[in-house]
Amino acid sequence: MLHTGHEDEPVDGFDVEAQDGKIGSIDESTNGGGDGYLVVDTGFWIFGKKRLIPAGVVERIDYDDSKVYVTMTKDQITSAPDLAE
Repeated sequence: MLHTGHEDEPVDGFDVEAQDGKIGSIDESTNGGGDGYLVVDTGFWIFGKKRLIPAGVVERIDYDDSKVYVTMTKDQITSAPDLAE
């Protein structure tokens, strides 16, 4: 991941850009190193499911446009485990 001086800034609410387009937004995130995760709210894509994906899939974060780019496709994200609420 790029070091831009924003590493401690939260990304909650940022749009999630999969390799094949926007899939939803970040509902929750942790930055616990290799154990970090993102909760992606897929909104209308699959009836508002929240999917849990590892933080390690983040390719880059655009703080100016509030977007998180990940190395997964939409299908991979929608196939990720549900967040148990």
